[in-house]
This record gives sequence, C-alpha cells and structure tokens, in this order.
Amino acid sequence: MELRHLRYFQAVAEDLSFSRAARRLHIAQPALSRAVKQLETTLGASVFERTRHHVRLTPAGAVLLRETASLLEQLEESLRRVRRTAAGEEGELRLGYIGPPTQPFLGRLLREYRKRFPLVAIHLEERTPERVWEMVAKGRLSAALTRPVVSHEALGLRTLVLREEKLGIVVPVGHSLAKRKFVPWTALAREPLIVLARREGMGLHDAVIAGCRRAGVTPRLAHTPSLIGTVMSYVEACAGIGVVTESVVAPSPALRFILLKPVQCVPLVLVWQVDDDAPPVQRFRELLSEWNSAGKLWLD
Repeated sequence: MELRHLRYFQAVAEDLSFSRAARRLHIAQPALSRAVKQLETTLGASVFERTRHHVRLTPAGAVLLRETASLLEQLEESLRRVRRTAAGEEGELRLGYIGPPTQPFLGRLLREYRKRFPLVAIHLEERTPERVWEMVAKGRLSAALTRPVVSHEALGLRTLVLREEKLGIVVPVGHSLAKRKFVPWTALAREPLIVLARREGMGLHDAVIAGCRRAGVTPRLAHTPSLIGTVMSYVEACAGIGVVTESVVAPSPALRFILLKPVQCVPLVLVWQVDDDAPPVQRFRELLSEWNSAGKLWLD
C-alpha cells in the first residue's frame, strides 16, 4: 500500500464518484479505479459498494475514511514541523552564557528571538567561560556567549567576536583616581587589586595579569572572588580597586569606572560547533549579528 492509495480513496469517498474524484486528482478514471482495487486487495475488504449509478462506503470504508483523514492530517502536521525545523522556526536552542558581560543585552535579545521563533524551546545554562566551551564541544550546548579560553583553538569550534571589551578600574567616588578619565597601568603598582578568580574567568584574569606585567607592575591581589558582584562589593568597602571590563559596571552613584591606558581588551564571543550547526542556532546567530551590526546589544 502506498500513500497515494489512501489519498485516492479519500477523494472518491468524499465525492462518492470515481469520475469527479479523477478530475479533482487530475488522473484518468481507470487508473483511479485500479488504485482503489489494489487498496481493497491489500486490505482484504471492500471499501465501496458500486452500482451503475451510485458509489457508497461500506462499513469498513467508513472506518478507513476516518482513519485516513486522521493519518493524513497527522502527516501534514509532521511535514510542517519538518519544514519549520529546517527553517529554524522550531526545535531547541541550548544556550550557555557568562553572566555579567551578557546582562546588558541577553534578556532583550532572547525576547526578540522568542517573538520571531515562538516554537523553538530555549534552555539557558550560566557557567564559567571554560565550562561553557567544554559543554559546546561535547554537544551539551548548542552555542555559548563567553570569553576565549587558552584551549579554544584545539577544541575546533567556530567563534564570532561580538565585542572587544576594554579593561578599566572601578573605584569608590571618593578615591584619588575617581576624577581621572584614564589611568595608566603603572598606577596599579600602588593599589591592592580585586580581580575575578582565574577559575571563574581565566580570560579576564590572565588579561589583567598580562597588562600589569607589560607595564612592569607586579600586581598585588588583595581579593580574587568568584563573582563580579563581589568584586564591586569589595570596591565599595574600600578594600581595593577592581579591574574589570567596561560592560560589567552598572551605573552607580558610589562607583566610578575609568579606562586603563594603554588600552587592553578582552573579547566576548559566540561559540558553536561546525558539525552541529542546527537551524535554530543559525537563526540565533543571524539575529545576534543583526543586533550587533545595528548597535542594539550595548545601548548607551
């Protein structure tokens, strides 16, 4: 039995006429009659009572019509889902991210993504940069918004750079450096520093240490907390000056962010697998690129 047999049967059953059904199907009536006969042979039952002037469904035919209608409707829905999935309009997006650098835009971006692709299920995982790279490499995440890590080239993943974030210091408003527009790296030699722990942000931590060493500064690390929020709390408590990227500093009457010179940047990237580039990931990447080009990710 082929799918066409069921479609031909359904047309005859709806029209109760072989000739009208043949015209609707754009096939010859003898071919239609043969197909229905083949269906009956396969089923081992008659589905129509035929007379010279009338065609009627048998009880078996009535059951088959109901089942055929349900089957073909389910098939059409399945095909629609396949097409939506292929177009990235349905499926799953498992997105990893690091918190503070993505906070200015991630909620707004996902809201727009859900608006455009409401049938795509979104699952979020906030992890350290190293952890999200590992999860993407193992296929546990579709993509991730993160920092580059030392081993990223060996993992064979693709990246899209979204922003080169400038490094700077965060100080209380009463600090002697608070009114400066720029601060040289050499100024850090005299200050206790608060930097995110390396295990939580290797790229950021290493960039700060490298910047200090290039300037001939031996960094004095007073605290290395696991969260950027804790860095800010230490700064407010006057326990030292924080060294962070520009995106993580929310407006505050108590704190000032000042750029370091010479400028050093830490990238924020989207990472994904080349071999597992599903349509929902492609559509997310397209939306992210669109927003990045239009300047919608970071609203000043």
